[in-house]
Amino acid sequence: MSEQTGREIFKLGTRGSKLARTQSQQIADQLSAVGGFDVELVEIRTDGDVLTGPLSQMGGTGVFVTALRAALLDGRIDLAVHSLKDLPTAAAPGLLTAAVPIRADARDALCSRSHRTLSELPSGAKVGTGSPRRAAQLRAARTDLEVVDIRGNVDTRLGRLENDLDAVVLAAAGLGRIDRSAAVSELFSSELMLPAPGQGALAVEVAHGTAASLTAALAAIDDSATRLAVTAERALLARLEAGCSAPVGAFAQLQGSLLRLEACVCAVDGSRVIRQAKSTDGITEVAATLLGIELAEAMLADGAAELIPAELG
Repeated sequence: MSEQTGREIFKLGTRGSKLARTQSQQIADQLSAVGGFDVELVEIRTDGDVLTGPLSQMGGTGVFVTALRAALLDGRIDLAVHSLKDLPTAAAPGLLTAAVPIRADARDALCSRSHRTLSELPSGAKVGTGSPRRAAQLRAARTDLEVVDIRGNVDTRLGRLENDLDAVVLAAAGLGRIDRSAAVSELFSSELMLPAPGQGALAVEVAHGTAASLTAALAAIDDSATRLAVTAERALLARLEAGCSAPVGAFAQLQGSLLRLEACVCAVDGSRVIRQAKSTDGITEVAATLLGIELAEAMLADGAAELIPAELG
């Protein structure tokens, strides 16, 4: 209880990057407005913030969330905000995804020198990304590009444009959340580049048995359409037995009375892309889960497992 306001205080765990703190503060403000309590940010360092090297070689799925989940389970924090695309698909014992707020722009964005689009980049242009999924789809679209593996926060990656890179690919949602959308040269259509499962969405996790006032506020900011979409996307990822760093793209959305899911699995070198889509008229989480599983089964029958490197699964 706050001595100044007399209101409950909940501790929200967040990574320390500008993007993580910004999106966590946005959720904190929403919850405070709805619930009538105070939310205090608590910075938690994760392996993804400390380790160096390619993300695909840093332990795979969960590298950004394990420390936050440990803090939830031992009571140091009351809730944690994650970029949903970083969450492992397996359930975490003792934890619950209590809210999936309305999704921001799920697309990938090209940021380049002189605001050139992908088709306008010269042959041999160096394009930076830390994502095997983005790298594979870039290579499939432009075999003449040099795709460079990069790490760092948004500003660090954009700073490479002033040095050794001609362009970088980043999530449009992240750029928007920290007011860097002006850096975008092109927003990729899903035909050119499917986003990561869950991209653009946030997940708010709590431990079982959390306070009723916090639970009620989280329910108020949950968006059912976003939850359905990401449920389908993550069910597909789980059935493919692929981690968040695997070359898998997926995007689901409600289209009238249907939930449509489109997905791709790519060879890392871009030489082969398996892309399929499927819809369901079942607008429930169970139906969304089945949609993801059924589309994954169809893609596996088409050879998808051969395109996912073992270390990225």
